[in-house]
Amino acid sequence: MESRYCRNRIYLTTEEQQIIKNYPILLGGSGIGSVIAECALRFGFENITIVDGDIVELSNLNRQNYSNGDISKNKVDALKERLKSINTGATISVHNNFLTSENVESYIQGHKVAINALDFFTDIPLVFDRICQKHNIMVLHPYNLGWGGLVTVIATDSLSLESLIKPNEEFNEIKIVKYFSNYLKFWGHPQKWIDEILEEYCNEKEKLSPPQLSVGSWIVAGMCTHLLFKIATKREIKKFPEFYFSSINTD
Repeated sequence: MESRYCRNRIYLTTEEQQIIKNYPILLGGSGIGSVIAECALRFGFENITIVDGDIVELSNLNRQNYSNGDISKNKVDALKERLKSINTGATISVHNNFLTSENVESYIQGHKVAINALDFFTDIPLVFDRICQKHNIMVLHPYNLGWGGLVTVIATDSLSLESLIKPNEEFNEIKIVKYFSNYLKFWGHPQKWIDEILEEYCNEKEKLSPPQLSVGSWIVAGMCTHLLFKIATKREIKKFPEFYFSSINTD
């Protein structure tokens, strides 16, 4: 195993390290995706494509992989610079564009797994999943729960998030987290703190983005990197409507 990854030994074999090195990953969105990208790169995934048309804002710095000097820069350019500073030999391809119904298919081609870190302002996240399913590309959906992280995997043979949509109801990340909370209750593992956060957020008078912490970003990054490894090395994984959940909030 090359010296860069010598501390990965025992956890990974030399053969597994080589498999993930050239395994092509697509990141749709570079918010929480920015943290996932670094974790995956340090683990040994050296072939990463990132698509996002957003710019870095001050409010991103509490949880995303950017610094003060990146404010007003294109996210993908700032992230590429960061990733290349970690591994100059990595293949980091970036596209400073928002994903649309018209361009999603062109961007996903050539990739084996995708991370859907897109905001649910439109139906593009669902379109992204639909097209990936058509091309047999697994999709990881990461969610920052503040003191924890949530990930679900959409595959060709799994249900899609569209199965949660109810008529005449807006569909977004909050609906997914509410569904997950009920899922935990059904299986006898309620997380009261998640319900409390959801209730307080939904009762805010201003229409604001959901609260998120750096803790959740880094937990989710580790979860996604582990799943990327399992997918690349053909290990068994859980698929939607099952979830992966991890939290440090045990009170």
